[in-house]
Amino acid sequence: MPRYLVERTFPEGLAIPINDVGARICASVVANNLAGGVTWIHSYVTPDRKKTYCIYDGPSPEAIRSVAEKNGLPVDRVEEVRVFDPYFHR
Repeated sequence: MPRYLVERTFPEGLAIPINDVGARICASVVANNLAGGVTWIHSYVTPDRKKTYCIYDGPSPEAIRSVAEKNGLPVDRVEEVRVFDPYFHR
């Protein structure tokens, strides 16, 4: 399955509470993703919480964009990526 880097901008900052409400929001995102054949691996968030860089597995950029729309999430850019780490030569 291809892996993608998804860049998002949140002008007001990403605000997911660290409580049951936040857990329900994340569970809803995961469920919508699953229905679209997409898996959220993890995300990086800037200190000001205005940009995220998310790693997803999915069948296509269109599938990534489709579930983002269902989840009410912005998408600035979707790029297919591959893993490159310092241990690639072993």
